[in-house]
Amino acid sequence: MIESMTGFGKGNAEENGISYSVELRSVNNRFLEITTRMPRILSHRENDIREIIKSKIVRGKITINVVRSNEETDELDLSVDTAKAKSIIVLLNKLRKSAKIKETIKMEHLLHFSEIFETKEIEEDDEADWNVFEQALRNALDAIKIMRQKEGAELAKDMRARVESINAALESIETISKERIPVERENLQKRIAELVSDKNIIDNQRLELEIALLSDRLDITEECVRFRSHNKFFLESLKAKESEGRKLNFLIQEMNREANTIGSKCSDVNIAHRVVGIKEELEKIREQLQNIE
Repeated sequence: MIESMTGFGKGNAEENGISYSVELRSVNNRFLEITTRMPRILSHRENDIREIIKSKIVRGKITINVVRSNEETDELDLSVDTAKAKSIIVLLNKLRKSAKIKETIKMEHLLHFSEIFETKEIEEDDEADWNVFEQALRNALDAIKIMRQKEGAELAKDMRARVESINAALESIETISKERIPVERENLQKRIAELVSDKNIIDNQRLELEIALLSDRLDITEECVRFRSHNKFFLESLKAKESEGRKLNFLIQEMNREANTIGSKCSDVNIAHRVVGIKEELEKIREQLQNIE
């Protein structure tokens, strides 16, 4: 199934007073790139988190934002080292006296010294905590996958219609080309006859060979057959169970190559107009593919 690289998903999980909220955002990127913003308690699990995301998402720039809440420790994990605070007050008073400053020591002066504050250490091997987070992460992944698949389905619908339009143009081109070959052959014979005054020096066999070779060069049947083959594989890839963005990009390059060849071999203005239309559709498809996983 075609999947877009842009999407958003949010997942929540709660157990035993511990809750997690996980938000995932994804945008276009050539490879899979993961940026995390999460509590320190999960920092040693970063590789595990990346592996879980990789199991669901192949390409895109993924940003993960995690919020943790614990009913038992929601109060600020911060305490004051009173011994250090007293020592700093003594030092400030000595400085005040030596500098003959009359102002008394105030709380705002102490707040400039971060040393008086201590943060509580959080246990980093709490399996229960990880289990709650993992569930929230998987819920967020399910949500973002649904959004990416919905957008991918819309992109596939648009590209399918454009490929069908290209197939119709190819049929028209091939019909015009087959009608033009006998005309071009006759015109060539007339031009050669006009250029050569003495018909006795014309090697008719050589002339017929050259005309046949030129007719072959003007024939675009082979290119149209290859083009239709690429179109067939492209439409089949749109229906594949897994998103195949790289394969689709390769096919669109081959389709563009065939369009260029057809355009260079045909001088007919009607064919030229249709080739321009085909290339415009191919360019629109190529732009859509930039957002496919």
